[in-house]
Amino acid sequence: MNALEVMRFAVRGLTANKMRSALTTLGILIGVAAVILLVAVGEGTSRTIQENIQRLGANTLTVMESFNQRGVGPGGGGVAGGAAEGRSQQAAGPRTQAKDLSLADARALADTANAPSVKSVSPVVSAQSQTATYQGASHSIGQLVGTYPSYFEASNKPIAKGSYFFNDDVLAARKVVVIGQTVAENLFGSVDPVGKQIGVAGVPFTVVGVLKEAGSAGFQDADDIAVAPLPAVQQSLTGFGSLGQIIVQAKDAASVDAAQAEITAVLNERHGITGTAAADYRIQNQATLQETVATVTGTFTVLLGAVAAISLLVGGIGITNIMLVTVTERTREIGIRKAIGAPRGAILGQFLAEATMLSLVGGILGVIIAVIGSSFTIAGFKPVVVPGSIVLALGVSVAIGLFFGSYPANRAAKLRPIEALRHE
Repeated sequence: MNALEVMRFAVRGLTANKMRSALTTLGILIGVAAVILLVAVGEGTSRTIQENIQRLGANTLTVMESFNQRGVGPGGGGVAGGAAEGRSQQAAGPRTQAKDLSLADARALADTANAPSVKSVSPVVSAQSQTATYQGASHSIGQLVGTYPSYFEASNKPIAKGSYFFNDDVLAARKVVVIGQTVAENLFGSVDPVGKQIGVAGVPFTVVGVLKEAGSAGFQDADDIAVAPLPAVQQSLTGFGSLGQIIVQAKDAASVDAAQAEITAVLNERHGITGTAAADYRIQNQATLQETVATVTGTFTVLLGAVAAISLLVGGIGITNIMLVTVTERTREIGIRKAIGAPRGAILGQFLAEATMLSLVGGILGVIIAVIGSSFTIAGFKPVVVPGSIVLALGVSVAIGLFFGSYPANRAAKLRPIEALRHE
């Protein structure tokens, strides 16, 4: 009996009970689709986070208050924030009185005598969920930022229409604002916002520019933002307290480490940090943050794939169960075929072919379902199908058919003709 005849008998055996075969295939389908789709979600999440970090640029450093100063443990700032504190965060030790980040700190960092590797310094204050209005329309702005013009370049926020505000606007504390696409759409619709006046918490601001669309980052809309001169935001909304953060742009990517060392030296001196005392600030280095995020999301993707692989194992057990039932039901048929001269290899090959076909069809359908599913946004992230996961899932599905089908196939092939013919 040649291979073609073996395949023909296998197909006839599977189609004899279509519902059973379909349900067995479904188990493999779900397993393969789950593996590919969950790995795609992990990869998509990783790429989205990496892209958002890269928007800040490889030569950007962010100075913030330390977690200890804010009164929370290291876990309070999230995985990425806690892991990327940078080398400036000193080991825990005796503390001096913690000092807030101030405008004077930013000016000291901008002094080329203190920090020759620094290109620009942008002090930042933020006001969350401020209600903006325009001719009856209202929108709660996700983040209102008060800063300097250098912020736009340092944080990679290009303008789509209009212009930035300028240093003169900062010095005069003019109430001008640059808004994101989400704010523009909610307040103005199809009307050009540039030159129009909006109310922010009852304070009039004139729109001078609209940022290019940045897209969402998971659950956070990066376009739901408004940026205004620092003194205008402090006078109207936040008060003249401490800064939320200071964004520092090094002269180039090669100068980042030198800039970080200079920032550390300046702030340690200004804040009285000496010896083993713990710093009351931390520095986020984008390169370090990217490496950390890549490691964390890689582990996350592997865990997702491992969880999904369990369903493939369950599908394989289902194949074993169904093939054992099939062998029992077709015992007399096996006996007749052996009695008329069918070799042991033909019986073994037929049942192995049936198990492999079930898993292969299920695997192919699972790949199709996963590819279709990856075209949708899941939990705020766009899945990215990894070609390797498709090859691996298909290979594993075929291996499952061979492995879990081998026991029932061997059992069928070892049946003695006389005992098979007597089976009721």
